[in-house]
Amino acid sequence: MPDLYIGLMSGTSLDGVDGVLADFAPATPLVLRHATAPFAAGLRAELLALNTSGPDELHRAALAANALMRVYAQVVAELLAGGGVPGSTVTAIGAHGQTVRHRPQQFDGTGYTLQLCQPALLAELTGIDVVADFRSRDVAAGGQGAPLAPFFHQSWFGRSGESVGVLNIGGISNLTLLRADGSMVGFDCGPGNGLMDSWCVQHMGQAYDAGGAWAAGGQVLPPLLAALLAEPYFSQPPPKSTGRDLFNQAWLSGQLNAFGNASPADIQATLAELTARACTDDVLRHEPGLRRLVVCGGGALNGYLMQRLQALLPDTHVSSSAEWGLPPLQVEATAFAWLARKTIRREKLELQSTTGARGARVLGCIYPA
Repeated sequence: MPDLYIGLMSGTSLDGVDGVLADFAPATPLVLRHATAPFAAGLRAELLALNTSGPDELHRAALAANALMRVYAQVVAELLAGGGVPGSTVTAIGAHGQTVRHRPQQFDGTGYTLQLCQPALLAELTGIDVVADFRSRDVAAGGQGAPLAPFFHQSWFGRSGESVGVLNIGGISNLTLLRADGSMVGFDCGPGNGLMDSWCVQHMGQAYDAGGAWAAGGQVLPPLLAALLAEPYFSQPPPKSTGRDLFNQAWLSGQLNAFGNASPADIQATLAELTARACTDDVLRHEPGLRRLVVCGGGALNGYLMQRLQALLPDTHVSSSAEWGLPPLQVEATAFAWLARKTIRREKLELQSTTGARGARVLGCIYPA
């Protein structure tokens, strides 16, 4: 009998919503359908603006969350129609929401992570139970609240007796190391596509650098790369997580002050190298003998970035998650369908090795339809 869940993810890249309809009844789960919906320019701009302080934030955030849920509901409708599945057969929707602030363990020792979401509205719009707010319980338990995908990575990409790395490159990059002895560690490496995308919008008027072609035509600037890599976050030991709170346009502008005459293409090449180095340095630091690295997220579609990852890890086979049966843009949405199932079943996740939380916890809150 099918065990159907929907997963919805909108990440720090702010390119839109990815959704999957997944069946967890088989030993190897099946993704039955994938759907996407881009953000309208106005919603994208508002979500980006809400990453920093501004006027009337509470009002704007509430309305942005409502608008986001309508995009989520659109994706749900497309998944159900395309899969020929009635909503009544889906156990729950796992809805991540849109991260606009991520400050765990700061200010008062607990800190917070904030994902814009209106799960009650999504339940109303879809008629399906919704699971949301996956990160807050982890932060309350002393954790970073991120990354959470490693638990799903372990279930899908783990191989007995073999070490496998899973690198998700969205707006921010995160690395999961699934070790041969069965242990696991996961953490955020640093910038993913976010800085490159912002630079591309600013100088090319395009949402992203397709295939990394613009970066490939530039020259890496070693002094700038060294200045960027001097950011203290990179040398912090895990557990650690980050986001646009740190790696944003203001951070980049501060770093570029001494490089005002550099060409935009050279800066794009350097930003691509920053992402590649931040990720591969962490692989070499924490699992130097790694032989397999699986890449997912939008970064896996950037041919130039994939080439740089392979060049910096010559003894590691770097491949897209598509080679492992799950296309790059479906991994995170499937992870939140999987996490929703864990919540519905009240199954605890052992969080210590990834987020640093005090122990195993059930994540997420349930909003019945």
